[in-house]
Amino acid sequence: MKKQLILALAFSISAFSFAQKKELKVIEKAIKKENFADAKAALPQVEALLSAMDEKTKAKFYYLKGQALYAKGKGTNGNLDAILESFKAAKGNYGSEIMALEQNITNELLTVGNAAYGKKNYSKASKYFENAYKVTKKDTLFLYYAASAAVSVQEYDRALKLYENLKEINFTGIAKEYFATDKVTGKEVVAAKNTRDIYVKGGTHIKPGERMTESKKPEIVKNIALIYISQGNNEKALAAIKDARTENPENVDLIVNEANIYLQLKDEDKFKELIQQAIAKDPNNAVLHYNVGVVSMNKGDNVSAQKSFEKVLEIDPTYADAALNLSNVYIEKGNLKIKEMGELSMSKADEIKYEQFKIEKNDFFQNGADVLIKFLSKNPDTKIDILKQLKNIYAALGNTSKMKETEAKILAKSGQ
Repeated sequence: MKKQLILALAFSISAFSFAQKKELKVIEKAIKKENFADAKAALPQVEALLSAMDEKTKAKFYYLKGQALYAKGKGTNGNLDAILESFKAAKGNYGSEIMALEQNITNELLTVGNAAYGKKNYSKASKYFENAYKVTKKDTLFLYYAASAAVSVQEYDRALKLYENLKEINFTGIAKEYFATDKVTGKEVVAAKNTRDIYVKGGTHIKPGERMTESKKPEIVKNIALIYISQGNNEKALAAIKDARTENPENVDLIVNEANIYLQLKDEDKFKELIQQAIAKDPNNAVLHYNVGVVSMNKGDNVSAQKSFEKVLEIDPTYADAALNLSNVYIEKGNLKIKEMGELSMSKADEIKYEQFKIEKNDFFQNGADVLIKFLSKNPDTKIDILKQLKNIYAALGNTSKMKETEAKILAKSGQ
């Protein structure tokens, strides 16, 4: 009785093994005929038998499954994760075959991604570049391209994940590049080493050389910070900015970005402090001086504001907003005199003070007008706000003729 049971069990195992091989052959034949729909349809039947398969049979199943899902490139994008998972399970037995297939997949993804990028379809390009990286994790540059393309179309949530991944794997993008100078144009040309050498041997290029490219890590951490800023996540943005500044301490843009976060947090003192740090590194940056002037004016520090706006116009005489604000500084000084005049009594001494304050007030208003007149002499086609402010100053000074003259210019400029 025991003998019969053993024989029966052996027969059952043999039949089971035969069923596995039969189903695998169905899938294999369908793949060879490129009938991938039938191949995929047969997968669940074999998958149900996986627990009883030996390692060699399992590897063949996964190898065939990967091919069926790949469908000679037709199923790459939608099934990529499943394809790669299958190939990973089979790699021990089908290493060289899978390496060849993965190279094909990578080439196909990059071909589509590059074509999309060339047509400025950056969203599609980004997804294909990311998938190319998934296939061959060693080519981390594909992940960098995916992140950069995502940023180009403001897909910030996706880009953030990609940049965080780059940061996690400590991607730098540092590589050796080869160059030579074109004899005709005198311009430096960067090319692959073999191509560069052919140019030089052919006599069209001279001065060959090689160098290491700059690290892309500062750009990555900067973009992480900027994305957090755009999302309003100030706490993470500040942490990322500090990280970015550690990577690139001389980058003025990073200092300004950190300053802008503090401005959003309504910490104008910290904003001003950081902007002044930026100015120390870039003293001829008109925008930086302008921002210091605005913060100083908001805090009622007209002396500092005046110096800042004067510096802006010294650097960039076309900076209309700086001219308007410098004029406003003088107007504010005049308004303070009006307030002082209103606080005087009717005494003889205060009447004398009143007349003195009135002269000082008019002088301040005239100084404000002079700033705009000087600006207009250098920039006659500037924004209409300059003329409108000048008209208001003339009205405050009681200079009717100048006010009407300026009003006529405003009407002419606005096409009425």
